[in-house]
Amino acid sequence: MTMLRVAAVQMCGGREVAANMASAEGLIREAADGGAKYVQTPEMTDVIERDRAALLRAISPEESHPAVARFCALARELGIHLHVGSLAILLPGGQVANRAYFIRPDGAIAARYDKIHMFDVDLDGGESWRESRTYRPGDRAVVADAGGARFGLSICYDVRFPQLYRALAKGSANVLTVPAAFTRQTGEAHWHVLLRARAIENGAFVVAAAHGGRHEDGRDTYGHSMVVDPWGRVIAEAGTEPGIVVADIDLEESDKARRRIPALKHDRPFALPGEAGGGPRIRAIGR
Repeated sequence: MTMLRVAAVQMCGGREVAANMASAEGLIREAADGGAKYVQTPEMTDVIERDRAALLRAISPEESHPAVARFCALARELGIHLHVGSLAILLPGGQVANRAYFIRPDGAIAARYDKIHMFDVDLDGGESWRESRTYRPGDRAVVADAGGARFGLSICYDVRFPQLYRALAKGSANVLTVPAAFTRQTGEAHWHVLLRARAIENGAFVVAAAHGGRHEDGRDTYGHSMVVDPWGRVIAEAGTEPGIVVADIDLEESDKARRRIPALKHDRPFALPGEAGGGPRIRAIGR
């Protein structure tokens, strides 16, 4: 067996970067004290702020962002792989990157991932979001190695785009990650089924650290950070309060699931009907 103890940190982030960093650090230390060698924090670990002007005042470029150096030092001190689910990183021209950091036990940044899919939606009850007004989307899928596993990186709304996870799995990822700040409304409807589906489709573990509760900026997030195994079973889950969930995962279970149902090998190209020549040709994503 190839065992790895993983942890997902659940927060209820606010508007103050320093306070959020302190909260995250305390929970990361708790997870490391419990033996976790990979620890994931939620999307927007540093700040939860929906007002664009206030967000821009609160954040910094990567080279001067206090959380980047602090979390690198913390990973080195604790000797863990620390996956900061994302930070709000100020870019030139007043745009922002929703950027994940995958930090090695020596404190070096092994990988960065910018959220690809922007949450531009209108929900029931007048709840509306337009991430594309503030954030610059990424355009690159990322896989990082840790503890004998290959971690496929994603952030929150990405979970609704299964083609991304297929590409990550075809890139040998056996653990898919979904740090998030899922709204309560959409989380109650879809969070569990989406995470379990991404695990089942790809024969991979899913680790999803989330925010939960009522935030200073007025939003409500769903919480329920969890770990899902490659057969789609939830093996660890939080409620809505800040804390951690810890699970021991056997990486061989991913290989076992992929042998039982080798769907990754069964992708085939197909055509869409209705246009001259049979429509556009759709090809399965290759490695």
